[in-house]
Amino acid sequence: MASSQDDLVFLPLGGLGEIGMNAALYGFGPETDRQWILVDCGMGFGGEEQLPGIDLVYPDLRFIEEERHNLLGIFITHAHEDHIGALVEMWPRLRVPVYATKFAIGLLETRRLSEPDAPKIELNEIAPGQRLKLGAFDIEYVPVAHSIPESNALAIRTPHGLVVHTGDWKLDPTPYLGSLTSEETFRKLGEEGVLALVCDSTNVVREGTSPSEADVARNLAALIKDAPHRVAITTFASNVARIRSVAEAARECGRDVVVVGRAMDRVVDVARECGYLDDLPEFHSAENFGYMPRDKVVAVLTGSQGEPRAALARIAFDEHPDIALSAGDRVIFSSRAIPGNEKAVGSIINSLIEQGIEVITDRTELVHVSGHPRRGELVQMYEWTRPRIAIPAHGEPLHLAEHAKFARQQGVPEVVRAKNGTLVRLAPGKAEIVDNIPAGRVYKDGNIVIPSGERALPERRKLAFAGIVTVAIAIDDRGEIAGDPVVDAMGLPEKNRQGRDLTDIIADTVANTLDGLSKAKRRDPDAVENAVHRAVRAAVNQEWGKKPACHVLVIEV
Repeated sequence: MASSQDDLVFLPLGGLGEIGMNAALYGFGPETDRQWILVDCGMGFGGEEQLPGIDLVYPDLRFIEEERHNLLGIFITHAHEDHIGALVEMWPRLRVPVYATKFAIGLLETRRLSEPDAPKIELNEIAPGQRLKLGAFDIEYVPVAHSIPESNALAIRTPHGLVVHTGDWKLDPTPYLGSLTSEETFRKLGEEGVLALVCDSTNVVREGTSPSEADVARNLAALIKDAPHRVAITTFASNVARIRSVAEAARECGRDVVVVGRAMDRVVDVARECGYLDDLPEFHSAENFGYMPRDKVVAVLTGSQGEPRAALARIAFDEHPDIALSAGDRVIFSSRAIPGNEKAVGSIINSLIEQGIEVITDRTELVHVSGHPRRGELVQMYEWTRPRIAIPAHGEPLHLAEHAKFARQQGVPEVVRAKNGTLVRLAPGKAEIVDNIPAGRVYKDGNIVIPSGERALPERRKLAFAGIVTVAIAIDDRGEIAGDPVVDAMGLPEKNRQGRDLTDIIADTVANTLDGLSKAKRRDPDAVENAVHRAVRAAVNQEWGKKPACHVLVIEV
C-alpha cells in the first residue's frame, strides 16, 4: 500500500535530448527515503561533440551515486552500446545487481574480459517475459522487435500504477530473428491500465511503418547472388539478424563468409553461444580472405559509421593488413549513417568509388531498416496501451517535441516534456516536473573519467584552433639573461604573409621584450613571464590573426 507521502517519480539522466547514452531512474517513496531502479546505462561517442581526445561519453550519475544505498538494481533493456556501454566503467560507483538477458550478459562479459582491470559485475540473467519484484517495484521484461536479439520493454508495476518503458522497439511481423512486438501483450497491459508510457521517439518524424527485416534479407540475397566478384557488407556489429541473413544468402550462392573486425567477432561468438547462428557454417577470419576466389566470398565488416580504425575504413584507404578490394567488387552499406557521421561515411564511399568498386546504399536499394518505430507504429502502441501520461524519450529535442505533439493528437490526457535532469512526479496527482537534478555527462579521457567542467577540454579546443608557443628563459640573480631564450611553436603556420618565419618573429619579440625590462623586473620571474606572455600572443595575433596558447618558463640560474 502506498501512503500519502509516497511519490512515483521518473528521472532521466541520459537519453532525453540526445539519441544514445540512455539512463533512466524510477523512484518510489517519500522524498527523504526513496527506493530507485536504474533502467539502462549507455554511452555516447565523443566525436559527436567535437571533443579532441575524447572517445566515449557517459551519463553523469552523481545523483544516484549519492543515493546508491537506496538503489535496488540496474535493468538492461537490450545490448546496444547506447544502453549498456557505460556499465563497465560506471558500475563500481554503484555496485548493485544488474539484470539482463543472456545475450546482453554475454556481450557485457566479453567486453569486460577484453578490458584490463575491468570490474567483475554482479550480473543476473533474466528471461524475456520474466517478472521480478524488488522493493516497491514489480518489473516484467516484455519482448519487442528491434535490431538486436532479446530486446525488451519493461512493464514496471508500483503501488501507484503501471509504467511501460518501451526501450527501443518497432513493429515487424517477420523480424527474421528475435522477438515480435506482441499486440496481444501490449493490449493486456492497456487493459490492466497504463499510468505512463515512456516511449522511443527516434523515428517520430517519419510517416508510415518501417519495412521488415525479412524484406532486407531478400534484397541482400539478390544483391549477393548477382554480384560478379567479391561482396563486402558493412552493418552494425550487433545486428545478428542481418549477419544471419547474409550468411544464409552466401551459403545459397556457394560463397564463404569472412567476418572482419573485433566488435563483429565478439558479437558472432556470443550469438553462436546463444544459438542465433545455429546450422550455419563456421565463418572464416580475415587472414583467409586473400586465398578465396573472388566470386566465392562475402566479407561482413565493421565500420558502417565511418570509424577510422574500423575494418571498412582501413580497407577503403588500403591500410588493412589482410583484406583488399579491387575494381568490380561490390560493397553494400547495410546501415544508415547516424547524424554526425555522414562526412566520415562519405569519405569512405568516395575512396571506394575512385578505385572502381561498386557501392550500394539504402539510397537506391532496400538494404537497411531501422529498429525504431515510425508514426504508424506509434499510433498502434498508443491504441494498445491507452496511457494516462506520455513521456517522449530516446530522441533529440526535435524528436521529443514532435512526439509530445503526436501524443496529444492520440488523445493522451497528460504529456510531459522531460529532459535529462528533470524529476517528473507521475503519481499521485497530476503528472508534473517537480525538480531539476544535476545531470550531464562525463568523458572517458584515455584511462580516466573526467567531469564536463574539466579545464583540459576547453584548453584542447583552444590548442586545436590556435596551437601553442613555448618559451624558456634563463635569468641569473643579477637580472642578466643567461644564453638565448628557447622558442618552440606547435600548430602555427611556418611563415607569415610576407614569407618571414614565425618562429623568428617570436624570438625577436621575446628578445625585445626582455631588453625593455629593467634589471629589477628581470629578477622577478612572474613579471618576466607575464610580459613575455602578453608580447608573444600580441605579436602572433598581428602576424597571423590568431592568439595561440603561450607557456613561458623562467628558470633562475
